[in-house]
Amino acid sequence: MSTNPAFLMRLLASSFAIAEKAQTIIHRVLTRGDLNIVEKTGANDLQTKADLLVQQSICSSLARKFPKLTIIGEEDLPSQEIDEDLIESGQSEEVLKYSCPAQFSHLKEEDIVVWVDPLDGTKEFTEGFLDHVTVLIGIACGGKAIAGVINQPYYNYQAGGNAVIGRTIWGVLNLGVFGIEMKEIPEGKHIITTSRSHSNKLVNDCISAMNVDEVVRVGGAGNKVLQLIEGKASAYIFASPGCKKWDTCAPEAILHAVSGKMTDIHGNSFQYHKDVKHANTAGVLATLRNFDYYSSRVPDSVKMALIP
Repeated sequence: MSTNPAFLMRLLASSFAIAEKAQTIIHRVLTRGDLNIVEKTGANDLQTKADLLVQQSICSSLARKFPKLTIIGEEDLPSQEIDEDLIESGQSEEVLKYSCPAQFSHLKEEDIVVWVDPLDGTKEFTEGFLDHVTVLIGIACGGKAIAGVINQPYYNYQAGGNAVIGRTIWGVLNLGVFGIEMKEIPEGKHIITTSRSHSNKLVNDCISAMNVDEVVRVGGAGNKVLQLIEGKASAYIFASPGCKKWDTCAPEAILHAVSGKMTDIHGNSFQYHKDVKHANTAGVLATLRNFDYYSSRVPDSVKMALIP
């Protein structure tokens, strides 16, 4: 462990511990069975007690330790006293074993914007598709996603026996990704992962143009990007404006750290400045490899319908 870790590594080490705390909170809510499900904008845009408690935990824990951070979370939270049981003050010593990439070693709290999705895949969570759920903590600087933490609270939950439930993955540009084994789809195989609950004609038209072998419909942007890294899909395509910056910041950083690529449907990079609009209005296109193949096949009709 470095005797004086760079701020980014300390932030990641804390975010790792906070994400593991989030896993515990999510498990507790589901076990008690009191989800308090609320429709935000419709039946496919839900909020549960777990969303609220986890966001309180992540944002309050980070703000208490790093008061100059800008933190943007998905949920609108009322001003209230935070239950101390939600606060995580620890850090991952494993993360601190690694040296910060030189170009990020000078970063300070005020340089960073943290984008938080406390429970990515809420609809799937309420319907029992627990392996789709992730907790996302994305770290951006200069408008770019540079690091991230993804917790899968129910990873391995169907394995049985003495299987460890849940895992936390973290990564930094020019350092790498840890906590997951990378695999690649066989050359020439085209498997598309896309939304399970937000499909429409544009999404389907875009996928139809890709000469696909298989379409995998699952919940959660974080889950889809992990599918790319683990060789379960070759492209993540979402030709719709429903995705938000807190959905993509952590997954983009993780994907880019293994030399993948994520943009909107037009090939434009996402921006994560604190004042940027939250919606990714021009959809999402992401791959681990062969980005140009998929990008070149996006129909003009889809591009015209999705305005950046």
